[in-house]
Amino acid sequence: MASESNTQIYHERQKLQFCLLHALNNLFQQKDAFTRPRLNEIAERLGVEEPNKEKWTPLSVLFKPHHNALTGNYDINVLIAALEDKGKNVVWHDGRKGANTIDLDGDDDALMGILLNVPVKRFAGLWKSRHWVTLRRIDGVWYDLDSDLVAPQAFEDSGRVREFLDYIIGHGGQVLLVMNDIQ
Repeated sequence: MASESNTQIYHERQKLQFCLLHALNNLFQQKDAFTRPRLNEIAERLGVEEPNKEKWTPLSVLFKPHHNALTGNYDINVLIAALEDKGKNVVWHDGRKGANTIDLDGDDDALMGILLNVPVKRFAGLWKSRHWVTLRRIDGVWYDLDSDLVAPQAFEDSGRVREFLDYIIGHGGQVLLVMNDIQ
């Protein structure tokens, strides 16, 4: 990855398991494009609408169907609903096709950015989870806006982005294309 240019880039850092919140704000390049209360509200709405509600237990106070009330850890349903509320469309990329089928150099009006859901292991592999990461093109340059990074990392070119995406796909990651218009 290349070093950053002089472009001002918004980059939120990781706190607890709020990587979806950070990924969305990094995608929109705005501090409060989404807030914890807003994502909680979306998760609660989805829980009420869920047809197969599970029986209530004391743990239900913390572990909700679409998020953890204390740490975040929002799921894909919250992501899709949040983006649709902002007029965006999420397209799940078929990893069998590889990253070459993604138009990274096309019109900025179509592809807003890319969200990745990657497997992570922490504490010597004892804790397995997943992490949300944003890739976004800003002023013609693609950036890795992962909230675990100290600062955004610029890619040299779209070929390097494709290599990175193929690596992510090959290691169990999911690629979601965020399109600007709901079709």
